Amino acid sequence: MSIVRTCSGLYCGRTELENGSWGECGACPRGFRTNATSYCVECSEEPTLYDWQYLGFMMLLPLVLHLFFIDMVAAGNRNSTIVAQLVCAFIEVVIGTVSALIVLPPTGSMDLHVCSPKALSDWYTLLHNPQPDYRETLHCTQEAVYPLYTIVLLIYAFGLLMTVILRPLLLAWRKSNTGKKAIYCALYFYPILVLIHTVAAGLIYFSFPYIIIIISMMTSASHFSIKIDQTSPALLSASLTNVRNLIILIGHWIIHAYGIISLTGFKELWYLTLVPAPALFYILTAQFTDPLKIHND
Repeated sequence: MSIVRTCSGLYCGRTELENGSWGECGACPRGFRTNATSYCVECSEEPTLYDWQYLGFMMLLPLVLHLFFIDMVAAGNRNSTIVAQLVCAFIEVVIGTVSALIVLPPTGSMDLHVCSPKALSDWYTLLHNPQPDYRETLHCTQEAVYPLYTIVLLIYAFGLLMTVILRPLLLAWRKSNTGKKAIYCALYFYPILVLIHTVAAGLIYFSFPYIIIIISMMTSASHFSIKIDQTSPALLSASLTNVRNLIILIGHWIIHAYGIISLTGFKELWYLTLVPAPALFYILTAQFTDPLKIHND
């Protein structure tokens, strides 16, 4: 490899030509990233555990929204059709994720070849196009975190496709109109998720464990707060004797545990003992925070 002058900017690199020489500084081809010496090298790393956990979080977002809207549309009506829709939503997201993994190199395999992010700027190469000598801007925008940015878009695209194909077939087979609104909700929240990912992918990548933990605690408190009887025995009884409440509580615990594992990386597993803490704290203290009681005092 002959020595060439390094390129300006963080993400401008030189591509090897057919004659063995190196081209001008510019954006690296898809699936490549510039190294410290401004050569475009192929993304061939194995995803780290944190990378897989990030992809798992991005897959959980549409799944949780599907389950929430299906449950909300059901409005207390618990039958086999609602259960079938919940299972179908899970299948849709799984198929969308598997399809995205298969179509990306190495094609036909569940493996991924990635360029793991090293800094927040890796997600926003558009903002780091250099301007040598303050003259013409050198455009070097590329997916420096290949394919962690585009794979999420593929997951959402395939997931939405599965929703508009499988869910109507399920409702037609079950001869039920309950659940149509949940499909319409998916047509709204998938574009919103795409927009959020497009703008804030890097921020989400470095902060998603904290997002999971905070949101799971907030939604857990919100779930308990809608109960009319806020005494500790009533809250505990409603959580353990009502199947729906028990499933929601266990779901919160699973997501909370996922956030803790993502944050610690299986190194401090004793933190998992704190998973029930937010729910227990609310149950034990709710009776002391009744706004009417505080107002009367």
